[in-house]
Amino acid sequence: MASIGQIVEQTPSSEVLSRAQARAALVPDCMVEAKRIANTVISGWHGRRKRGMGENFWQFRPYAEGESLSRIDWRRSARDDHTYVRDREWEAAHTVWLWADLSPSMMYKSTFAHVSKESRALVLMLALAEILARSGERIGCPGVMEPVSARNAAERLATAIIHAPITSGLPETAMIRGQSDIVLIGDFLDDADRVMERIAPLGRRGLRGHVVEVADPAEETFPYVGRTEFTDPETGEKLVSGRAETIREDYQRAYLARRETLGNELRRLGWSFVFHRTDHLASEALAAVHGHLSGLPAQRPGGRA
Repeated sequence: MASIGQIVEQTPSSEVLSRAQARAALVPDCMVEAKRIANTVISGWHGRRKRGMGENFWQFRPYAEGESLSRIDWRRSARDDHTYVRDREWEAAHTVWLWADLSPSMMYKSTFAHVSKESRALVLMLALAEILARSGERIGCPGVMEPVSARNAAERLATAIIHAPITSGLPETAMIRGQSDIVLIGDFLDDADRVMERIAPLGRRGLRGHVVEVADPAEETFPYVGRTEFTDPETGEKLVSGRAETIREDYQRAYLARRETLGNELRRLGWSFVFHRTDHLASEALAAVHGHLSGLPAQRPGGRA
């Protein structure tokens, strides 16, 4: 997906090899960081809880029209003027599909951030895999790894990513069956309508989705002044601005409008949307996404829902 930033021009074959080698070198460090922030976020949390078919009571909630009358808890409802349903906790293993955009634009890192967007996306994906695996969930990655239910699912995912082919754009999802969750992590800098053309069919298929937009601080603040050359890492196209500061206001307006449109469309679909900047703590975004997966949306700086 398109991004501001510059890349070294290479032949296609050498570029693919270089990117594969860089990814192989990056993943182990990301796995270490993922385990660290997973331990931070999961501390004091005892697994994922959600409504479903199980033995244990979870919560009372208001009755919704169309639900079976057999689910009503008449004793609790008799206490006031409302009708309540007794929810039970989901106990069956659930499948969560995790995907991180590893296209060229994700390699961007300005001087205002300590890590690239690619590194942060990998850390978030692997940390989610670590947390969900501890909860007994089945973890998969579209086109990279079939769902597995194992304590070492995060390590297995990391290994699969190292050997995965270089691809761009949103993943193929034809292999996803049934009621599953899918977490998509990337910069999503394409036009919001184009992104939704790919995502909307997933929602109509019954997938419960969560989108995490990862951004470098320079992409949001546009700190450039004077003569500046921008290169699209996806197409190689260049844009030269004699006075970059003169287009800052228009750029920021368009940038924020795209994000707002995307977030609104995703929420209209019933999906969650989290925005995260790479100069903020990864644990903030991780906690927000984990909250959405748990049915408890979190509002945190740097991981805004």
